[in-house]
Amino acid sequence: MPDDKPRVSSTPDRPAARARHSAGAAPNDPALAEMRFFTVAEVAEVMRVSRMTVYRLVHSGELPAVRVGRSYRVPQRAVHEYLRAAFTDAG
Repeated sequence: MPDDKPRVSSTPDRPAARARHSAGAAPNDPALAEMRFFTVAEVAEVMRVSRMTVYRLVHSGELPAVRVGRSYRVPQRAVHEYLRAAFTDAG
């Protein structure tokens, strides 16, 4: 027998999610628009290390990263700053 009740969305209104989107950088923030991100594999290639080494740096906090779903993205500037700080003068 069909149900005559109106269907209600199973997804409740999420004010917390809206607050996250409205807080922080504006969608058209020029500084955010200019940011470039590397994948973990790209960071590993640039640094000539394994992906596991990059994950260790991210998890230890030595290399800042943004979590996107189950993946990490590392700001290009953070990679350059890390390498600059880690540089040692040989000889």
